Amino acid sequence: MASSVKVLFLCTHNACRSILAEVIGRDIVAKQVLTTTAQWQFASAGSEPAGVVHPQTLLQLAHRGYSIEGLSSKSWDMMADFTPDLVITVCDSAAGETCPLWLGQTLKLHWGLPDPTSADPANMDAQFSRVIGTLENRIKTLISLPLSAGIEAQKTALQSIANQFPLT
Repeated sequence: MASSVKVLFLCTHNACRSILAEVIGRDIVAKQVLTTTAQWQFASAGSEPAGVVHPQTLLQLAHRGYSIEGLSSKSWDMMADFTPDLVITVCDSAAGETCPLWLGQTLKLHWGLPDPTSADPANMDAQFSRVIGTLENRIKTLISLPLSAGIEAQKTALQSIANQFPLT
């Protein structure tokens, strides 16, 4: 097993869903005592980054006790040195995009989620709660998988995570 598993979350604008996933992943790993020897690293990026994290994303994360320090909307071109073991798209438009060549044969999954920032203002808090809860469940499941045989060997289990935890 690799001592480190790097996960890159992609969303076209890297302003909400991929940022949520990055922050949630980092927080879960920081707070849990894992029974695996893997060290998990999470990052996020976008093909057409907005340049700023959506203000509602920051507000919703802070409201739930997540650290928002140092968050930024960045291009996937800035992540070439990150060399992920796993790439997870969280928006449908990013799932259909051609990934940069540097991602090569990296295992790619799709965890499609609606954009809570596009919800009706009266429903935005509820939509954020659903998306955040879904990401928390999916990421907890991801980091609990026994990856001793490697990510490629766990491809089926990894791909089934989104089906196990549909948007709640």
